[in-house]
Amino acid sequence: MKLLCDHMLGSLAKWLRIFGLDTVYPDATTNDDDVLKIAKHDDRLLISRDKELICRGKKALVNVLEIQTTDLTEQLRQVLLKIKIDTEQVLTRCTLCNTPLVSVEKKAIKEFIPEKVFETRDDFWLCPVCHKYYWMGTHYEDMMKKIHELLPKEQS
Repeated sequence: MKLLCDHMLGSLAKWLRIFGLDTVYPDATTNDDDVLKIAKHDDRLLISRDKELICRGKKALVNVLEIQTTDLTEQLRQVLLKIKIDTEQVLTRCTLCNTPLVSVEKKAIKEFIPEKVFETRDDFWLCPVCHKYYWMGTHYEDMMKKIHELLPKEQS
């Protein structure tokens, strides 16, 4: 399922990408009319807290999920109750631009990552669009713990 988070849900968009979901997050110059056009054109579920945008989306026959909290964990729970997660896709998207990551050889990226990381890690991924490198660093365990806490029991 393809998603689109509105301007108020940047942290949610990042976490949905962490969960492996194709999640568009419009930049600040994208107005509500364009958000609705993107959602409709790309057949994306519009996720929003904006009552007016939700109403307009429904009238435009856009699939909409209304978020009813400002708490990120609760927002994630609300979305994950509606969308099944493919656990094979977790941590496969760039958190910045939503592009699927590609695996890269360690020796090919030595000059692009911190020396200590190069010495202590073996697996690396690259976003081919924004050129951000990813690895299973010290934050990985914390992220995986949060992911497993949030996934419905039948998915974890």
